[in-house]
Amino acid sequence: MEYVPLGRTGLKVSRLCLGMMTYGSPSWRPWVRTEQDAQPIVARALEHGINFFDTADMYSLGVSEEILGRAIKSMTRRDQVVVATKAYFPIGDGPNDRGLSRKHLFDAIDGSLRRLGLDHVDLYQIHRCDPLTPLEETVSALDDIVRAGKARYLGASSMFAWQFARSLYAADRHGLARFVSMQNHYNLVYREEEREMIPLCRAEGVGVIPWSPLARGFLAGTRKPESEAWGTTDRAKSDDFAHQLYYAESDFQIVERVTALAARRDVTPAQIALAWLVRQPGVTAPIVGVSRLEQLDQLVTALDVELDDEECAFLEELYTPHRVLGHS
Repeated sequence: MEYVPLGRTGLKVSRLCLGMMTYGSPSWRPWVRTEQDAQPIVARALEHGINFFDTADMYSLGVSEEILGRAIKSMTRRDQVVVATKAYFPIGDGPNDRGLSRKHLFDAIDGSLRRLGLDHVDLYQIHRCDPLTPLEETVSALDDIVRAGKARYLGASSMFAWQFARSLYAADRHGLARFVSMQNHYNLVYREEEREMIPLCRAEGVGVIPWSPLARGFLAGTRKPESEAWGTTDRAKSDDFAHQLYYAESDFQIVERVTALAARRDVTPAQIALAWLVRQPGVTAPIVGVSRLEQLDQLVTALDVELDDEECAFLEELYTPHRVLGHS
């Protein structure tokens, strides 16, 4: 496993990050796997040298964090892993159980640490922008969380580039801890981030850790056009969010090329899609979600698949612009 700096920091993370949204309570999402399913996958990730794990308080309403915390305690040393979590989305019914206010962020980090069983996280991320809270309040609260030792670094997730630029500027202007990473929506069938966000991150030394690198399984080649039903897997059948993001005609055409190139290279479509993504300038560590051990093994192997310029052009040629997806 290769380890690279997260942005312009000295923190070294594995070239892949294991996303923990897949594990928690099936009552939250039908495709979510239980802790019993998660344990061997986390163990295999550690065997592969993956040291970077991403979760959020809203994943299974905290159960994902609990599963990750217990896995770390039983399988490895705390100082050998990089733990990331996020806050913003509702985790309760109260008016302050959401957003990026000082009150909610202070409550949220304490709740996450309690569920994880840790005294700090390595990367604390805002899951989205909060238009109802002044930006200065948010960046000040996050700086206080870092100064209190509850988080080592700060990150952000999907938003417009101008919003992220304002956030970086606000932190710099007030001498506060700034964001070192951007967890954004980026894959072969959604490349709008190449227009502004990724150039901004590269210029500012911010690490890019894309979510949905396989388009929630779409780039694995298992989905079918709507007329033939969405697909055969539990995720394909029940992931309504994926139906909102992908499945345009041009998306299916790109998957056909991914599948064709995979056949030529004698690898899987998922390996081709991930090999393309890790090759893109600015990308640090895609966040992968898996439900089976063989999926994880394949994705780790994808790091050794080297695509040339001609192959990348073949994959990219049919891309058509999309409306902004994944900011809500």
